[in-house]
Amino acid sequence: MKRVFLILAAVMALGVTSCKKYLDQVPDDVLTIDDIFKSKTNTDNFLANLYYLLPNEHEQRFTGNENSGPWYAASDESKYTWSFNYTNDMNVGAWASTDDEVATYWTNYYKAIRNASYFIQNIDNANAVEVNAGLKKQYKAEARALRAMFYFFLVRTYGPVIMLGETPIDINASADELKLKRSPMDSCISFIVSELDNAAADLGAAVPGGKEYGRITSGVAKAYKVEALLLAASPLFNGNADYANFKNPGESDPLITQTYDATKWDKAATAAQEFITTYVPSQYSLFKVSDNDPFIAAYKSCRDVMTTEWNSEWIYARANSGSYMRYDRTPFHAGLPADEHGAGANGATQTMVDAYFMANGLPITAAGAGYVATGFSSFQAPFDDEARSTYNQWTNREPRFYVGITYNNSFWLYQTGSDPIVTNMEFNGNSGRGQSTSDVSPTGYIVRKDVAANDDSRGALLLRLANIYLDYAEALNESNPASADILKYLNLIRERAGVPQYGTSIPVPASQADMREAIRAERRVELAFESVRYFDTRRWKIAEATNNGPIYGMDMTKSGTDFYKKTVIETRIFKPKDYLFPIPNKQILINSNLVQNPGWQ
Repeated sequence: MKRVFLILAAVMALGVTSCKKYLDQVPDDVLTIDDIFKSKTNTDNFLANLYYLLPNEHEQRFTGNENSGPWYAASDESKYTWSFNYTNDMNVGAWASTDDEVATYWTNYYKAIRNASYFIQNIDNANAVEVNAGLKKQYKAEARALRAMFYFFLVRTYGPVIMLGETPIDINASADELKLKRSPMDSCISFIVSELDNAAADLGAAVPGGKEYGRITSGVAKAYKVEALLLAASPLFNGNADYANFKNPGESDPLITQTYDATKWDKAATAAQEFITTYVPSQYSLFKVSDNDPFIAAYKSCRDVMTTEWNSEWIYARANSGSYMRYDRTPFHAGLPADEHGAGANGATQTMVDAYFMANGLPITAAGAGYVATGFSSFQAPFDDEARSTYNQWTNREPRFYVGITYNNSFWLYQTGSDPIVTNMEFNGNSGRGQSTSDVSPTGYIVRKDVAANDDSRGALLLRLANIYLDYAEALNESNPASADILKYLNLIRERAGVPQYGTSIPVPASQADMREAIRAERRVELAFESVRYFDTRRWKIAEATNNGPIYGMDMTKSGTDFYKKTVIETRIFKPKDYLFPIPNKQILINSNLVQNPGWQ
């Protein structure tokens, strides 16, 4: 009876996937662990259900759907028009530990961790005829890596968490035995890193193809090791005095160490260097598209790296993922067919627009940048077939700007008829508030990046090589600021992006602090709208500046030149407690040993 109950608890935690039919075929009263591992089909389906619990960031319209986050619009990158999107509560300080959205990740990832542990415990007993020793070793390593990744997703969101260890809690455990304490952050990271290393040792390096896309490889495990170590080295968790009193009940040591440890940066840099040495270029390389025009080549490279599935730069993505991206990021385009008619409700902020460099590689605020804040010019964007009257702020910007931002009077990505589709977000325009008050940009800009030809299931990118290059540069700058590799890998990103490299027409940042800001600026534009900025601003402890105060856009209530007036869209509130999600209130109520995150109730 106990065995039946245990596996039912695991199965009930699984989401709805293409494998759900398999689960439905077995009556609940006879489904046991032994049934799961009697055949390769059953075993494969159970493992597939673990993969399904990875976050699908293409569905952030509905926060928490398939573990999607609030990461785009809860950072300073963008905003959703729709009030039902949870980020609109987060951004004005109207979220609480009692909210279902807060509990989603805690609940779902612990279910995933429990299921992974069951799988690891029992895979060796799988049918030896159908699941040979080699497959058992591989499957166990995949589950081990997935479990470590689920823990990583938890700690970057909630901070230190409860580490359950290798063995799932017995269903007959007493209430007191279930009242577990949170582990110190360093212990959480050590476990995650150790598990990823152990998994990598039993996994192949070759990137799978065809129906195997999305399987964990040794490269995936080692890449997430870099991400975990970088998080641990960052200011939020490395000697953060704000967390001096963040302790478990009855304990004297803080959950976040109060002593800054410079060696943590060195560990992150070493892990990134080892990844690059081992897997580049044998398994991964920066994705590039050729064109006779270098600017167009850079534009296409930075655009297509997101939508060309499983290209050479993708380290990991969630396979076969549904998406709302096309509708959320396609302008309203009144009167057009469904394929080119969307909501455009995920609007980029003015501060994100301003973050992109000029074509000459300089920030818009730099002397000699050539930035013009007012007026109009005839300008042909890299996505257009002719020159159009364009607000001067948006002319002569770097290629990634045109990848990331749909601005007023811009040529749409996908043209379906003889008449050009040009987006107009002025009040009376085809995508303005005169057409809809709901399916409309909130800012007068729309996120353009990662809009595919359709919203059919596709790979939802989670981690790519550019991220690791920038991780390496950042960690090196903190641990060994004299290293030539800092400039090398920063410039590799700029070269692919068609931006002049540091040391050419752009001077090399003069100090460690200047280089730190250059690396952060590069991450901001290279990884824009990829669910990175939210975590960067938190781990750097700068979100009190970046996500506080007025958020600007265009004046959506006006048409003509009045539209182009910089306008306050929203006033955001960010408090120190907001660096971490609160622990769900229900968990606090049932576990007296579970301490809440600082500032939350």
